[in-house]
Amino acid sequence: MTSMTLQPLAATWDTAPNELVAGIDTHKNTHHVAVVDQLGRPISDQQFAATADGYQQIIEFLRTAGTVSRVGVEGTGSYGAGIARILTAAGFDVAEVARPNRRVRRMRGKSDPLDARQAALTVLAGIDTAIPKAGDGQVEALRMLLTERRSASKARSQVMNQIHALLITAPDTVRDDYRRLGTIALVATLCRTRPGSGTSPEHTARRVLKRLAVRHSALSQEIAIIEREMVPLIRAVNPALYASSGVGPVTAATLLVAAGDNPERLTSSASFAALAGVAPIPASSGQRTRHRLSRGGNRNANNALHRIVLLRMRHREPRTVAYFTRRRAEGLSDRDIMRCLKRHIANEIYKVLMSPGLDNPVGQELRQLRREAGIPLTVLADTLGVPRQRLQRLEIGTRADRELEALATATINQLTLEKAA
Repeated sequence: MTSMTLQPLAATWDTAPNELVAGIDTHKNTHHVAVVDQLGRPISDQQFAATADGYQQIIEFLRTAGTVSRVGVEGTGSYGAGIARILTAAGFDVAEVARPNRRVRRMRGKSDPLDARQAALTVLAGIDTAIPKAGDGQVEALRMLLTERRSASKARSQVMNQIHALLITAPDTVRDDYRRLGTIALVATLCRTRPGSGTSPEHTARRVLKRLAVRHSALSQEIAIIEREMVPLIRAVNPALYASSGVGPVTAATLLVAAGDNPERLTSSASFAALAGVAPIPASSGQRTRHRLSRGGNRNANNALHRIVLLRMRHREPRTVAYFTRRRAEGLSDRDIMRCLKRHIANEIYKVLMSPGLDNPVGQELRQLRREAGIPLTVLADTLGVPRQRLQRLEIGTRADRELEALATATINQLTLEKAA
């Protein structure tokens, strides 16, 4: 899975005839640098250590070689992250290059000098290149927290699977005690048990189940801590995204990480849709014109858009319900409608990423208007027929919903007139 956004084919780099282009083949401990001229002829190449001193030596090497206008770096999301940041800070135009084509590797062979030169030639050709993520701001901190949460979530799911698997094969006396309990009640009950110290299968099963439940509870607490750390970072980076309908801390962090600390590298909503894997891919041939489903891109971002659609459907968001009704009448299946919705939401998210200001200034005014009218929050929620939590999130500014704002304001004014009468 790539972390980059491909440049449009029409995008070219303005380069003087005497300027040079460099390519870097990155590894864990070493980086190999190759410099070529405007015709792709090799100028020089050298290997450096992947350390702070080595990075400075690379900068000196590039400046000594001549006027290097662009540098292509492999793997700016992994081994090349450090050198990409250093080169950008030093004033070089850095581009991430895709892995060399396997067919080319089979024909020409593979080595560090060859890969570094191929990276330079790729940048020189202006194809299969991308603007790398900056990786030097609060979004990078979110990426670390998101990686930690994903690991803890997988471990928690594994523990729960082990508990259920053990209960299936445990003695009947153990199974009967927990057969009717759901996940939350099961973990809480197992944590409170006091299994004996016997060596029978029953006593052993009870001890193992308790330890697994305690581990599950500890992982849940760890996940809660991680999410609490995410919220202030998300609000500092893009409060409008966190205020969007159907977007929670994990979803917002996933989308911000996909865009990076420099979301301006996404030149259009189409590029973000392609990055998230929700842009259909042309698959025409001969007299047949068609598109196929994209299964590439950032699958975590794709999953985040899918969760937004599901939450908006669950909470009966008016625009989503109307869109589903209209498209069903046109004969589309629910799966196809969700794919269309994901693309529409991707366009919406792109606008929010480009304009991170808070998009819910009416929330505080709505709360003040309601309090001045003396209307309790629960009464207003019951009158509107919406959950109290949804109205509360609207008032405190963690969710934006223009239609609900207008409806709540009109309802407050109506209730005020009825009181006065």
